[in-house]
Amino acid sequence: MGIICDTCGRDIDALGQDNMGVDAPLCEDCWSGQKSLAVQDRHLQSLHRENERLRSENKALADKYGMAFYFGMYDSGKYWQEGLFRREIDLNLKLIDEVWARYGHHKSFQGWYLSQEISRRTKNMSRIYAEVGRHAKAVSGGLKTMISPYIHGIKTDQVMAGDKALSVEEHRREWNEILGNVAGAVDILAFQDGQVDYRELYDYLVVNKALADKYGMECWTNIESFDRDMPIRFLPIKWEKLLLKLDAARRAGMQNVITFEFSHFMSPNSAYPQAGHLYDRYCDYFKIDNPYRKR
Repeated sequence: MGIICDTCGRDIDALGQDNMGVDAPLCEDCWSGQKSLAVQDRHLQSLHRENERLRSENKALADKYGMAFYFGMYDSGKYWQEGLFRREIDLNLKLIDEVWARYGHHKSFQGWYLSQEISRRTKNMSRIYAEVGRHAKAVSGGLKTMISPYIHGIKTDQVMAGDKALSVEEHRREWNEILGNVAGAVDILAFQDGQVDYRELYDYLVVNKALADKYGMECWTNIESFDRDMPIRFLPIKWEKLLLKLDAARRAGMQNVITFEFSHFMSPNSAYPQAGHLYDRYCDYFKIDNPYRKR
């Protein structure tokens, strides 16, 4: 099992992940640190230094606990959505060079996470995945690259605002085209699993696995450990729902499981008491010794 998190630079959370059997990947993306490595505005220098500290700390923790660290690319949340794909690509090419020069010596540095999230065909979006992915692999001697898009299902913000959800067959057609354009630049396909009805999840996962196999990619699942069915955004997910999604992934042949997001929604150290209970239930079910139960 693996974890995707943005600010999990605490030794105590790394211990909790290690206890669960987490091996890969400990991921970080640069989206939450908007522009932290891309601008020179003096007002952002303190943020820049803090992000540098956290990135260095996260890699040291991954080394310490034998985890594989996948470094996340810069997502502007702006340029690619406005059609300025060249700008998004150029920023990421510079980021890759800088990150590899600074952190490539860590034994835990084992891959890259292309963090732009899409759910369907987006004009020229595959250009980012393809060019950035190939550059990352070239710079790092062929380390693996991962994408974690989402399924355009009934729980996406777009569909809840009036857009039409993609059927399983429409999803297959659109992602067949996208993956065909990025084959060779992307090694791991890890779709987020929370935007579809639970009764349809297995069918989408089967399609994802077939497409990954077709284009020579590993197929993982990114299980959301928060609950999209509650009126509050977001609370830790109910254990039975998490187990249902884990079972669907198993039956569909997923090769690995990652989750967004351990520190908030599943850690025994989270501010949410429900997160600690979810951790307990997970450990109970998989018969994992749980030193945090008496916290």
